[in-house]
Amino acid sequence: MSDKTMKDLQAEVDEYIGQFKEGYFSPLAMMARLTEELGELAREVNHYYGEKPKKTTENEKSMEEEMGDVLFVLICLANSLDISLEEAHNRVMHKFNTRDKDRWTRKEEGK
Repeated sequence: MSDKTMKDLQAEVDEYIGQFKEGYFSPLAMMARLTEELGELAREVNHYYGEKPKKTTENEKSMEEEMGDVLFVLICLANSLDISLEEAHNRVMHKFNTRDKDRWTRKEEGK
């Protein structure tokens, strides 16, 4: 599998959703789905790094799978609102590199 850009990912999801008459869910429905998927990711993180181990009756899922689900729904939401996630990322990085540039302690060079 080759590396994909965010634009590629958004186009791939749009092509997938475009084959169905229903199309994208409403933004509110997708926000509910995103919250649900984020909860499932939180549960996995808690199982691996927290104090709450899985029950023997619970299915094995990976954090990678759960992050993929979160990413898919986030892309669906962005696509439905005609938002470029690449541009959104660029804006956030600009904010971190300007407003927040001195917020945290930097590592010493060479270390």
